[in-house]
Amino acid sequence: MTLLISPDQIEAVLPQIDLIPAIEQGFVAYSEGRAVAPPVGELLLEKGEAHIKYGYLKDDSYYVIKIASGFYENPQLGLPSSNGLMLIFDQQSGEPVAILLDEGHLTDVRTAVAGAIAAKYLAPRQVERIGIVGTGIQARLQLLHLQTVSDCRDVLVWGRGQRQLKRYQIAMNERGFNVETTRDLADILSTCNLVVTTTPSNTPLLQFENLKSGTHITAVGSDTPHKQELDSQILARADVVVADSIPQCLGRGEIHQALKAGLIEQDQLLELGDIIAAQTRGRAQTRGRIDDKQITIADLTGVAVQDIKIAGAVYEAIQTA
Repeated sequence: MTLLISPDQIEAVLPQIDLIPAIEQGFVAYSEGRAVAPPVGELLLEKGEAHIKYGYLKDDSYYVIKIASGFYENPQLGLPSSNGLMLIFDQQSGEPVAILLDEGHLTDVRTAVAGAIAAKYLAPRQVERIGIVGTGIQARLQLLHLQTVSDCRDVLVWGRGQRQLKRYQIAMNERGFNVETTRDLADILSTCNLVVTTTPSNTPLLQFENLKSGTHITAVGSDTPHKQELDSQILARADVVVADSIPQCLGRGEIHQALKAGLIEQDQLLELGDIIAAQTRGRAQTRGRIDDKQITIADLTGVAVQDIKIAGAVYEAIQTA
């Protein structure tokens, strides 16, 4: 019988799961060719968008289909901007095993975990200040998950409205951060050396002229061919440019924009799974950041292996609870 898993059940087991190693394993499997993850299915609507990501790991028991939506005007209606569900099937029989009615929460969490993983392997050793671009759910989750890989609690957040900024500041200060706010985007790159961008912007927000040596940027908002949060000159200036999926980033995200502008070449790109594998197998100097003066960029467009790993981990945790 197919197990129907409610949002409350998911919320109850998530704190019990160590997601960073699980999702790291997913990235490594992807980069080593041990995952099947077809191109993203995408539905662009007048008010929002829906993404379909699906696939399986070759040594796993399940395959997963995830539907996640983003309707960015929903908060004005008192509704969350993201929603969705995940479907788990048996790899051997194709039978549906579980339906995770996560309402988009697992997509938000696995994206934030990926941001923490990117920082773990690419951020400078001494993070002076964390810069967050955006004030929504992902902006909050990214900061919360960064505390698992960085001791820095000084934060500067940029947002489009003072009310959103104040809400963010209060909420994150209550979680132990020291948050200041700004309406000037130049402040982010000029004062922070670990930056995360989380908006659905279609025009660059962070500009090249404000970039300083040693900065790491994790870009998570740009996940379609049309979105862009970074001036592509930033990627041209970077010492290391990392994709969660090189094939996927060729057609969407910040890497896509920089390639289209002729500012970077495909052979410059590294893949996150390769960096994780190199550093966890005793070859730390062969991939990624090698000193604190380098500028590093991680372009996270979201890969199906993240959904596969988090869905499987939640399902198994509920089975054993």
